[in-house]
Amino acid sequence: MASDDRRANLKPLSLYVPEPKFRPGDAVDFTSVRLPAAGDTRRPDTADKAETFIDLAYELVRVLDDDHQAVGPWNPRLSPDTMRSILRSMALVRAFDERMFRAQRQGKTSFYMKCTGEEAVAVPAAFALDYEDMCFPSYRQQGLLIARGWSMVDMMNQIYSNSADRLQGKQLPIMYSVREAGFFSISGNLATQYPQAVGWAMASAAKGDTRIAATWCGEGSTAEGDFHSACTFASVYRAPVIFNVVNNQWAISSFSGFAGAESTTFAARAVGYGIAGLRVDGNDALAVYAATAWAAERARTNQGPTLIEHFTYRAEGHSTSDDPGQYRSEGERNAWPLGDPIRRLKDHLITIGEWDEERHAAQDKDLAEEVKRAQKEAEKNGILGHGLHQPLDTLFEGVFEELPWHLKEQQSQMLAEETASGRPWARKS
Repeated sequence: MASDDRRANLKPLSLYVPEPKFRPGDAVDFTSVRLPAAGDTRRPDTADKAETFIDLAYELVRVLDDDHQAVGPWNPRLSPDTMRSILRSMALVRAFDERMFRAQRQGKTSFYMKCTGEEAVAVPAAFALDYEDMCFPSYRQQGLLIARGWSMVDMMNQIYSNSADRLQGKQLPIMYSVREAGFFSISGNLATQYPQAVGWAMASAAKGDTRIAATWCGEGSTAEGDFHSACTFASVYRAPVIFNVVNNQWAISSFSGFAGAESTTFAARAVGYGIAGLRVDGNDALAVYAATAWAAERARTNQGPTLIEHFTYRAEGHSTSDDPGQYRSEGERNAWPLGDPIRRLKDHLITIGEWDEERHAAQDKDLAEEVKRAQKEAEKNGILGHGLHQPLDTLFEGVFEELPWHLKEQQSQMLAEETASGRPWARKS
């Protein structure tokens, strides 16, 4: 029988195109989101083989329950002082974001990205890792630097690209680089930090060091080739690295379904590579701390990498260049079933008698003033909207360890034109 005859009764092939459930103007209903009860998800030993807990890539590690209590095997049993420190750092991140967002709207810088609603993805992780561990962040983990006590003035100098910008205006605002705080240079090219983190972790192991690496990307970036290359190398060599996938439901204007969210969880990416996978309530600071500490112990004891999916929600726009009202329902933010990470940890501390609303309000006021003081100090060094702050000859610095010949030629040409014009350009003193 001819092949054409065999296909005669078949329907034409078609493609499935994912569509978000809620568009602008739609009512929002998240009742279909499956949320296991806090404390229900088992906690395997860090030495267990990954294939023995594949179920954890489909469950949800949760610690804080509806009564604001910390329950279950993943409860990290942190001291009240540590929890208050985590709460303060998350609140400081939010205050920092609010002021820098306003600074962008005032024309003081060109660009900013808030992490509102995602503070628990980075801050508790910073507390769970050692300070010497190297972090390879994406562009929404400013909480790592703030939790590690880094200078907000220094961060603002970079945002303003001013005369004190340690990166000399060569990076887009918010793309920090702080080697001293174990914070690798942020790249605007998505997922490039993943293979870099694996390479750093492999080097650490090859040298017999005890430091591990942790890296972050959004769920959309799991569709990038760099993500999969990193998973392959980490799996083969059991690199001491933690992969964090921040599933905040939305890329810049497309929902998570375009990266495969409708087919399976993002933690399930780990299953195909034979590495440990956890799916965590990304708005539960205690759950994030516990999962990170578990993965760090696994890495530090040569059990290999872990992929953690942080199930959370991007409450604000992707950046100051984005208007989420154009592609998603206004009701999503308030309807998100996992709530606000700062409020949840605050409510837990109040419930156990270690905090109260009055102290929290006073802390918010103090943090807002702290950020305001840092902003005033940074603005003494200039703001992006006031023109060039770096001497022109710094164009040739900070990119190559040894300047290549063609850039040396351009540098000489610049100096010659300066001399010929009789108009000395800004140069370092």
